[in-house]
Amino acid sequence: MDQANLDGKRAVAPREAELPKRLSTIRRYGLAVLAVSAALGGALLVQMSHLREVEVPLLLFALAIVAWYCGPGPAVMALLLSYFSFDYFFVEPLYSFAIAPAELAYFAVFASFGALVTWFSVVRRRVEQNLREARDDLEKRGLQLAASNKELEAFAYTVSHDLRAPLRHMAGFSELLQKNSAQVLDGKSKRYIGVILESAKKMGTLIDDLLAFSRIGRAETNKIAISLGQLAEEALAEVRRGTGDRKIVWKVDKLPVAYGDRAMLRLALVNLISNAVKFTRTRTPAEIEIGQAPTTDDQIVLFVRDNGVGFDMKYVGKLFGVFQRLHSTESFEGTGIGLATVQRIAHRHGGSAWGEGAVDQGATFYLSISKSQQN
Repeated sequence: MDQANLDGKRAVAPREAELPKRLSTIRRYGLAVLAVSAALGGALLVQMSHLREVEVPLLLFALAIVAWYCGPGPAVMALLLSYFSFDYFFVEPLYSFAIAPAELAYFAVFASFGALVTWFSVVRRRVEQNLREARDDLEKRGLQLAASNKELEAFAYTVSHDLRAPLRHMAGFSELLQKNSAQVLDGKSKRYIGVILESAKKMGTLIDDLLAFSRIGRAETNKIAISLGQLAEEALAEVRRGTGDRKIVWKVDKLPVAYGDRAMLRLALVNLISNAVKFTRTRTPAEIEIGQAPTTDDQIVLFVRDNGVGFDMKYVGKLFGVFQRLHSTESFEGTGIGLATVQRIAHRHGGSAWGEGAVDQGATFYLSISKSQQN
């Protein structure tokens, strides 16, 4: 194919692409002419039946239709056509574009209402079009965000899962090295192996927490009737196994029955109680209370209160973020995922989680869940 033919085809392509747009424009202006003509014809037919003053509503109705469906350009053309038609057929002297002085007010009223109806219809059409575009854009962004979240959840799960095997090997061989080579290693080498083992354990805990956090985002919420009192006792029993001989004064208030996912809510309570146990380590005795705060019409609110080290309320916004910590790992162990998991579980149950506290005066963490039985 020679260059001339190629350039010719390139020139034809844009013209072909513009053809549907031109046809659409012709249709819109054609509809404007047709609407005004139909209104005018209807008014003249009714006038022949000796009925008067129907021309104004018919023409205004035609203007509203054109402005709504055809846009500003055809609406302006329809408005001008309606002015000329109204003047020629319905304003004295008839069949002339002149206007008698006595008819000026009549024509001015029609012209004003016609312009107002056209303007209102055009503006409303534009507003609704903008709203539709904004809605479509929000839906599109929502779908993109949901897809991104799913990809992120899948990525976190895959990475965390794949890290487990090499981590087990690292911890296992380090333990074997520590056991079988204890007699030939000096103190510094033993300390190095101890650091490796400790780091492997911390990494294992972090991976487990990441997997739990990821599962909460992907799992279905299966709501059933749950005794929150029994659930709190189970969570408490699990946490107490790791407290050793610490002196802790426990108080568990009477809790109601609620609807929720049993496994998720149990995990949330375990995380909140474990958090209280951890941050009361410097207290003797530690005091931890599990109870119910005043409820609302649609929410049940639980709390876990302690007399631990507390926190500064100006940092309260960081509490429920992933990997967010208000204390160093040297002072208090942890991965910074526990409270983020609690927040996610609360959201899955139509509620939220928040905290209140003061430095060296303890803290209270709240978990609200919806009373609704629906997922």
